[in-house]
Amino acid sequence: MITSLSIKNYALIEKLAIDFSKGFSIITGETGAGKSIILGAIGLVLGKRADLTSLKNKEEKCVIEAQFEISKYNLKDFFEANDLDYEDETIIRREILPSGKSRAFINDSPVNLQELQDLSLYLIDIHSQQQTQELSDESVQFKIIDAIADNSDIISEYQKLLKSYKSDKSKWNALIKKQSDSGKEQEYNTFLLNELVAAQLKSGEQEELEADYEKLNNVEIIKESLDKSLAIANEEQFGVFHNLNEIKNALQKVAPFSLEYQNLFERITSLAIEFDDVSKELENCSEKLLNDPAQLELVNQKLQLIYNLQKKHQADSVDELLQIQSDLGNALLELDNMDEEIASLSKIIEQKATELDNYANQIHQNRINAIPRLSEQLISILETLGMPNVRFKMELTPSETYFQNGKDELQFLFSANKGTDFGLLKKVASGGEMSRIMLAVKAILAKYSKLPTLIFDEIDTGVSGEIAIRMGEIMKEMSNAMQIFAITHLPQIAAKGDSHFKVSKSTVGDDTLSELKLLSQEDRIIEIAQMLSGANISDSALNHAKQLLN
Repeated sequence: MITSLSIKNYALIEKLAIDFSKGFSIITGETGAGKSIILGAIGLVLGKRADLTSLKNKEEKCVIEAQFEISKYNLKDFFEANDLDYEDETIIRREILPSGKSRAFINDSPVNLQELQDLSLYLIDIHSQQQTQELSDESVQFKIIDAIADNSDIISEYQKLLKSYKSDKSKWNALIKKQSDSGKEQEYNTFLLNELVAAQLKSGEQEELEADYEKLNNVEIIKESLDKSLAIANEEQFGVFHNLNEIKNALQKVAPFSLEYQNLFERITSLAIEFDDVSKELENCSEKLLNDPAQLELVNQKLQLIYNLQKKHQADSVDELLQIQSDLGNALLELDNMDEEIASLSKIIEQKATELDNYANQIHQNRINAIPRLSEQLISILETLGMPNVRFKMELTPSETYFQNGKDELQFLFSANKGTDFGLLKKVASGGEMSRIMLAVKAILAKYSKLPTLIFDEIDTGVSGEIAIRMGEIMKEMSNAMQIFAITHLPQIAAKGDSHFKVSKSTVGDDTLSELKLLSQEDRIIEIAQMLSGANISDSALNHAKQLLN
């Protein structure tokens, strides 16, 4: 429950501090006095966005602080999950700076708005006219039925499984699309791979082939050059080998006379040995050299094949072609394995669908069992609220679609009078009827689920007299289990409160201020009398006010 609220520099409020008690609290005040400002301030504490228009004095910051007693709300896990300090008396503070920047704190720890909004769901439910209209929304109607059906845990398990199911389904669809898109691509890639495999490429092969091609393509020139070299080397009188021997013999005669001549002799001897080896190698190369057009053609064909493949695949070497060949093989292997992966995933999806169907069937059956109880309790409450002939028909239709809360579709049908056909709630219920139905719903939900502090913002729209008295009694009864606030213009409801606050507006000089004041018993009599008769309070109005309070 909210135990206190302080507001500084917000809208028409300069400074306000107020304590609240448990039970049923009433807030009244003339139209425009500032009731919406109080709700706006609470909304900021609960995480609604703010702007500079919230500041009364644009030069100072706005600070709104609320204290909550949360010991019975089982929120320790929430605080731990969000790395926040837990306190039974938790304080939420919201600051709006003159720069427009907004800050939020929970027990003095900075938090973002999302964390604040998540916590607020456990603290306060502000029931406005807009929320009354949301009663026509199918998702809201399901929440009501599921609260009576005690479907919370099973829907939670269903939603976890549904998330996993949708993830697998998304993967499956992606695989099917990839498989479909890869059909023609697979055929082409298979062709490319077969072409590369047939080429029987080897690393370093291109360089060897290019060398062989040059040799075979120039065999006559090479033969002529080799033979000419051999002739020069081995000519009997003037050949290189003969002249080297002559030099060697001449140096051999003088080698004993000097170390220098000895070194020259040894060097020419080594040169003669090396030249003899070169000559023999030239002779060997000449003997092996053959004019082989057939081999030349084979080498040329293999080179042209390599060049064509390099051009097609935009590769610079055989090694790059071999890498492309490996990549194509892996891609085709992946596509070959895709059928197996799709089949495996299909089986998992089918199993999860079966589990989802089982959950959905349990949810559906629980709803079927809960609907008569809900209808009976709604009718019982609404009969006391001046709707003696009200009837409900809640029709569940199983579908093949997995919704977030099961597989049911719902028609929430309503008839307020005898002799009238059922119609959709949003189409046939008046504003006053919707207000009474929503109050009945909240009263029922209070028995089945732990609602937070509940603020009714003019839920009495469209009602008066005895009906208003009964609405007040229902809210008073609800306050036995939870903290209830009612913002009202009806004296019948105002008189039912355990405590009564009045919002008023005053002018001080050139400034307009709003304030919230806790009324004494005497003040309450006067306030309710004014609500009955206006500014000029009559004796009968005072007596009537006393009777209502008693």
